[in-house]
Amino acid sequence: MKGALTLVPTPIDNESMLEPSAFAALKAAVENGDIVAVEEAKACRRRWIHWGLPREAIENFVLYNEHTRGVEAPKLLQAMQKGKNVFLMSDCGLPAFCDPGRLLVELCHQSSVRVSATPYCNSVSLAVALSGFDHDRFIFEGFIPQRGAERTKALKRILTQKETSVVMDTPYRLERLLSELKEINPAREAFLAMDLNKKEERLMRANIAELSAPAEKKEFVLVIGARS
Repeated sequence: MKGALTLVPTPIDNESMLEPSAFAALKAAVENGDIVAVEEAKACRRRWIHWGLPREAIENFVLYNEHTRGVEAPKLLQAMQKGKNVFLMSDCGLPAFCDPGRLLVELCHQSSVRVSATPYCNSVSLAVALSGFDHDRFIFEGFIPQRGAERTKALKRILTQKETSVVMDTPYRLERLLSELKEINPAREAFLAMDLNKKEERLMRANIAELSAPAEKKEFVLVIGARS
């Protein structure tokens, strides 16, 4: 059984407490001997103690940032392939969103290692982070036109863009949206994030031709990867 990567968003200030589900996940990670990867040791230690998490875990933090990712990302991936779970935090905010964690997420997708996150309040940035796609610059398309020539024109334009794009639509139009995209460019890689942070969460990254809509209606965000 492979392990998994869990992104753990943290408060952007130094005073706020950690979100309860994230606290429970990190506490369980320490008890289970899982790996906790942090961006900067000193900053994380101070906040970790403030949150009331087990002090003994501090000595076992793995330092993962822009300077160490080239070495640590393959090591962490190998650990997950052997069954270890990894919990990734940045100094503050959402890891892997405009953050060195993106490389680790990308490697996980390439190796069929599951990626998820503890609760986060913004579905768009969470979907982008979970996608692993290059998003140094990305385009938020929002809700596309509902019908007719405007809709077709918008989809064709989106699929010709080089940058990563974020597309939204209503749950009952997901099947139609995927069908339309397949007709235009089935080979473009995309990430479909459905029911984020719910028990029914379902994440799929594949060529558009391989993506499918579930029978039941689900809230979703579609991230279309940057074109190489």
